[in-house]
This record gives sequence, structure tokens and C-alpha cells, in this order.
Amino acid sequence: MEPGSSHLAPPELTPLQQEVLEEYERLAENMKKLASTLDDLASNPTAEIMDGLRDLERKTSLAFTLLKASVYSIVLQQEIDWGGGGQQQEE
Repeated sequence: MEPGSSHLAPPELTPLQQEVLEEYERLAENMKKLASTLDDLASNPTAEIMDGLRDLERKTSLAFTLLKASVYSIVLQQEIDWGGGGQQQEE
């Protein structure tokens, strides 16, 4: 061997190390495919996804409206109770 060639030669790998490296390669390729698919879906949402999001938006809006109405009802009831209680104490 030449003196500088040992730095360029790949290290000897055990079968297990080689298997792990190959698995990482497959994983990296799958992650690239997944990223590409997700990018396609994000840039061109399907009608089914859009319909689902619209339905979710309606339900969320309804839940928020009901929550606001409930909070308003509780606050109003407390004001009535406190207002009524304060008037009774003044008499």
C-alpha cells in the first residue's frame, strides 16, 4: 500500500454495521419520498381534504359561538345575582 492510500480506503465494516447503513439509506430515501408527497399534498389539496377542512371550520365556529354564549350567560347570571343581593342588603 502507498502511504496516502490508507486515508482514502473505506473502513472495513462488520455485517451488522453494513446492514445498519443500508437501513439508514432506505430510511433516508423513504423520508425524501414522504417529504415530496407531503409537498404535493400541501400545494394541491384534494377536494376531499378541502371539504373536511370546511366541515371542521364550521364545527369549530359553532363550538366557539356556543362557548361565548355560555360564558355570557354565566357572567349575566352572576351580575343579576350580585345585583339582586346588593339591593337586598341596602334595604
